[in-house]
Amino acid sequence: MTTALAPAMVMAPAMAKASEFGFREPPEAVRSRIATDTRAGLPSLWTVDAVRHGTAAARLAPGVLGEDELGRAARFAGSRTRRCFLVAHVALRLLLGARLGTGPGAVRLVREPCPSCGGPHGRPAVDGAGTHFSLSHSGDLVLVGIAGTPVGVDVEEVPALDLAVGTSTLLHPAETAEVAAAPDHAKPAAFARAWVRKESYLKGLGTGLSRDPSLDYVGAGPLPAPGPPGWVLEDVLVPPGHVAAFAVRAPGQKPKLRSK
Repeated sequence: MTTALAPAMVMAPAMAKASEFGFREPPEAVRSRIATDTRAGLPSLWTVDAVRHGTAAARLAPGVLGEDELGRAARFAGSRTRRCFLVAHVALRLLLGARLGTGPGAVRLVREPCPSCGGPHGRPAVDGAGTHFSLSHSGDLVLVGIAGTPVGVDVEEVPALDLAVGTSTLLHPAETAEVAAAPDHAKPAAFARAWVRKESYLKGLGTGLSRDPSLDYVGAGPLPAPGPPGWVLEDVLVPPGHVAAFAVRAPGQKPKLRSK
């Protein structure tokens, strides 16, 4: 059964709130905040404004990022995309360094095995630290999640109507029907909600979009569907024009994947 997203049905959803990260935050304060957030088994969420912190990120990047990250940044043709990439990755390392009590440049990142094929392209992780993270950026907004269990976050700009309608066919059939049932002015936000919920879950799994997005139902309505078994899934409050979500694996749970 699908749910039409008529305006009369739209509730005011409770959303997870993220802290805004500034590059001059004292590491001790950041570490304390992350510890407080993650004590309940939920991620510590941080947004970063790429415009506000672009100059600082460019200054810090050579001493903080690895050669591969600097190389990827240099290959971006657009200055806006390059700026957001640098801000995202510098902020991530500053946050992880604060969490681990080490310099941001000393944080060693690795790739876990892919849960689908076992290849070395699964979820990014901190080498041997037991700290999990996820990173997303869109437009000029960055979202970082840090947790004690596998976590995924995603933020996206709300797309144009034609892109939302066309891409909605990739979703779970019930979500595609929900987007189609929404009035035209609400279709882009409905699609974007389903997409960020789904991508955050798939990032948390470590498969990313190599797992068919039509397999898992997360909902396109104002409130997400209950998380997949063993996962907590929530929307995140972000500035207008964007939508965001996180998925975090409940402590002690193992992934239970549905297949066709």
